[in-house]
Amino acid sequence: MPSWNQILQDIVDKSNTIDSTRRKYIKELSDYTGRNTIVYYSAFLQKSALAKQGVDFGINDADKNGFMAAICGMDKSKGLDLVLHTPGGLLSAAESIVIYLKSVFGNNIRAIVPQIAMSAGTMMALSTKEIVMGKHSNLGPIDPQLNGLAAHAIIEEFDTARKEILNNPQSAHLWRPILEKYHPTYIGECAKSITWANTIVVNWLKNNMFSASAEAEKKAKKVVSELGSHSLTFSHSRHIHSNDLKNLEINVFDLETDPKLQDLVLSVHHSSIITMTQTKTIKIIENQDGKAFIQLSN
Repeated sequence: MPSWNQILQDIVDKSNTIDSTRRKYIKELSDYTGRNTIVYYSAFLQKSALAKQGVDFGINDADKNGFMAAICGMDKSKGLDLVLHTPGGLLSAAESIVIYLKSVFGNNIRAIVPQIAMSAGTMMALSTKEIVMGKHSNLGPIDPQLNGLAAHAIIEEFDTARKEILNNPQSAHLWRPILEKYHPTYIGECAKSITWANTIVVNWLKNNMFSASAEAEKKAKKVVSELGSHSLTFSHSRHIHSNDLKNLEINVFDLETDPKLQDLVLSVHHSSIITMTQTKTIKIIENQDGKAFIQLSN
């Protein structure tokens, strides 16, 4: 496997550009697996400061255009390997993208997570038949966030306030400034977002990854109860590694068991991250033939 420095040197070489180097490794990965490959990469780690300027690093509806461009002309019978590196994003956008990908490839989709796919990115990974992860890779909790706050935590706080006020009406003046920050229907919106997230992930799991099991729904609900519970994961930024996922019977393939695949996946990862580091790129959606939807920062 070429190291980070070797890939960087390959890029520095005048005969190669950043784009052609990255595309070479994506093509090699696809040739090895015999499957279509799309990388979905965000610069959320390299350019996090731009978030304060309104740059959206997350999964959003504009990404659908990138997936449409990448899929155009593909041999759909080869299935799809989706290489994910994302902080998450809009639940509505992730759901729509998954529905679109399934309409093209059915259940023949595999997720590859070279480093990190959080939140809605985890949901997308759970919609596939298998998740390829290294020892260094992680997914994250899938509890919904509203305006940057955990929906579960908001409901827990509201329930605590209600109980304390009922038991001791004098405590109402302590809770008033906290509860006043919630607009009407906000608690209901939180509850609905939790139900929405849980429902789609349960359905994806039981209809794909767990479809061969007689207890598909039970297994799917167990996954959602663990990964979707703010009280169990403690933080939406919690990193969940492959062994924890296997304990939930999630179909994880260990990247280290196939050294050639490991070399190729990490080469795609390194070259994609170098692209984010060395250029103004903030998001890449690209296939093995070099068809790309690349978003740049201003």
